[in-house]
Amino acid sequence: MTARTAPRAATRGVLYVHSAPSALCPHIEWAVGGVLGVPVSLDWTPQPAQPGTYRAELSWAGKAGAAAAVASALRGWNHLRFEITEEPTAGSEGARYSFTPELGVFHAVTGLHGDIMIPEDRLKAAVVKAALGDTTLLGEIDKLLGRPWDDELETFRHAGDGAPVRWLHQVV
Repeated sequence: MTARTAPRAATRGVLYVHSAPSALCPHIEWAVGGVLGVPVSLDWTPQPAQPGTYRAELSWAGKAGAAAAVASALRGWNHLRFEITEEPTAGSEGARYSFTPELGVFHAVTGLHGDIMIPEDRLKAAVVKAALGDTTLLGEIDKLLGRPWDDELETFRHAGDGAPVRWLHQVV
């Protein structure tokens, strides 16, 4: 008897490459296309917040977990800043990943409306750290919500207002 696994649910999301040096752009397309299983060609535009870098957006559809795979494929590349989101499905929660060279990867589970959902154990750990005097509760909650990443990426997000978005759909 062979075990059958249920197919992964289809979902969609958006990849925001906030800044990448030109030499990295084709490698990003190749890595994202490898994860999503389809060729990717992004519309790169100059990133005014950091001269000499480029930005792009990609709306994608694919299997649940694709955002985590893309984040894993892109994390750690020097001079790259990105965010990727994944909508929840009936069988999986949504996700948001943010990456900056200085801070590394931030991951959050997101609810139906995009709100960050903080697990109980992480909240309890934040309260304990604050009670021990290592930090403040507000500081820990800010980390749980990704505020340091938001603060660093905000300039890059606004510089991209009005940029073109390419839609990509994978047959699942």
